[in-house]
Amino acid sequence: MDTEPAIPEEIRQIAAQCRHYAMCKIDFLETGLCPPGEARPYVSFFPQGRMDLCDGLAKGIIPLTKAAVDIISSCNLCGRCDKQCHFVTGMRPMRVMAALKEYLDAYLGQGKKVVTIAEDEGLRELRKIVGQEWASNDPAVLFTYANDPFPLASIRMPRYVALPEKRDEIVRMIQWAGGSGIPCIVRGNGGSVFGFVFTDGLVIDLNRMKGIEIDPDNWLAKVEPGVTSFELQKKAAARGLRVNTAEPAATVCGNIVCTGTFSTWANVYGVGADNFVDMEFVNSRGNVFRLNDKSSPNVFSFEHAVLPSPGICTSASVKMHPTTNDEEGILVPFPSFSQAVSFARDLSRRRIGLAVGVLGGHYLSTFMSPSAELAGRIRPVLEEALGIEYMVFVVGDSYARAAIAGMVPAVIDNRLFRILMLGLPRLAHRQWEEFLRGFETDRYPYEILFKEEMIPVLEAILSPSPETFAEAVEEDLREFYARLYRRPHMTDLVWLNMFRILSSRMSRHKHMFAFLIYVPLDRMDVIQHIIDEFKRIGDRYSISNDYGFLTPLDLGKRGILEYDYYIDHTDPSESEKIAKAMVEIEPMLDGLSAGIKGIKFLKYIFSQGCSRKENYLYT
Repeated sequence: MDTEPAIPEEIRQIAAQCRHYAMCKIDFLETGLCPPGEARPYVSFFPQGRMDLCDGLAKGIIPLTKAAVDIISSCNLCGRCDKQCHFVTGMRPMRVMAALKEYLDAYLGQGKKVVTIAEDEGLRELRKIVGQEWASNDPAVLFTYANDPFPLASIRMPRYVALPEKRDEIVRMIQWAGGSGIPCIVRGNGGSVFGFVFTDGLVIDLNRMKGIEIDPDNWLAKVEPGVTSFELQKKAAARGLRVNTAEPAATVCGNIVCTGTFSTWANVYGVGADNFVDMEFVNSRGNVFRLNDKSSPNVFSFEHAVLPSPGICTSASVKMHPTTNDEEGILVPFPSFSQAVSFARDLSRRRIGLAVGVLGGHYLSTFMSPSAELAGRIRPVLEEALGIEYMVFVVGDSYARAAIAGMVPAVIDNRLFRILMLGLPRLAHRQWEEFLRGFETDRYPYEILFKEEMIPVLEAILSPSPETFAEAVEEDLREFYARLYRRPHMTDLVWLNMFRILSSRMSRHKHMFAFLIYVPLDRMDVIQHIIDEFKRIGDRYSISNDYGFLTPLDLGKRGILEYDYYIDHTDPSESEKIAKAMVEIEPMLDGLSAGIKGIKFLKYIFSQGCSRKENYLYT
């Protein structure tokens, strides 16, 4: 008798660990996109969706349907997802993709029934609007829109998913849903990590709306709602311009609406309404309005409350900024947080540099390392052996870099950064530790080592090369990593900060639960108190936690602080921990916000990202 086909539990556990960051939906490594996902951009046809599909099939939550067969069969095991996901999370999803195919072959080989989902009246109406191929009620598709790694939200299956191509299709769907009493919600790039985009009604996935129109004379880009930060930045960079963008897989429109765009570039490019000129929305009644129409709702205002979105953004005119050919990224080491923050604030006040951010050892080691194991070994080298607890990251032109060089005892320029990064595996070797013992003075080791005359010595010890760098990954991936890091931009601090492909590695350890708070940058005591409280609460509930980053705004008057908790989103006990922690965190931040000018918890800004920053930072 044939045994019932089953997906091995080991494979299911790998699939369940998908972070849902949607990095497999952008071509950030120039490997090309997943072919089935590019052809049919439902979440389910991308590696992220297949990971969810595997988990749902293994748990028996969904049956093997016709769409499931199509999704599994469409995968050609090209291996692109293995490279992309390993780069970000260290995971190897190809094992899941291969296991799905084996499961399907065994299921069909036993002559078992494939479930066909009938087309109901609602689906027929949606298909009249978007076309036969672009609406579904098949559980294999729906399940990939039903959950995310947010630990405090449960699975919520929608009734339909539809992918419009034009604004008028969105208008018709909203009007149909309203008239039918069906709730609906919008998804940008199909990535979700905060549990806000679930419904038991209609999911409108905007991933087919990818239009970008560049207006070079006005330094403007008009983008449709499916355009990601990475895609827009590529278009801007091709014209010698730059956009202040969020995480690479985040949609530009969605990010603006949700929280307003912030990054290290926010030091000079601003946040909130600073980043766009106009936006177009479809409201909950299916009416279209533009922000620059006088009769439109005032989304530039701010209310200290959790509010709904003003509607579905269908286009945004986004500012682009000029670049110069002498820009370079540098890192300035510091032995303490207060010194690093003081320096970053001083740079902002003096208008020195474009991008500015205060980074800690956890961020730096994770950012630079191709594997979690190497990151764990590099952090103590930075902090204990070199004396670097924090670094201030700056992008500046030649004048800014010259000014900074005269303000501090040591700077890591891009040439030195490339040496350190490509020689990173050797930085954790015993030979390096022995070398450092010869520099026992009353100065910090980095002040001596990061001098121009020491570069030949560092090169001799670290042997920096793409091949050395690739030593840190599994043998079958080494040639790929070596080829990848032969590209100069992979060690270019300006490029890496513009496209932000490395910051997504912050979830490599576990799913990252990020807290973002606007803070007064002249109140170091308040900033340190917030960090200490996050650490105290995280430690109390045995939650992995660490400082994220801090970026100055408005000439150093304000800053945005990130503190990160890391949890295994598949472990119910960890969900209980974060739930208990939130009981303490929210009152703590609400109390500080009520009593100290300039503190705002991003919870209240969510869905008010279009507002003028003055309305929430200075009230």
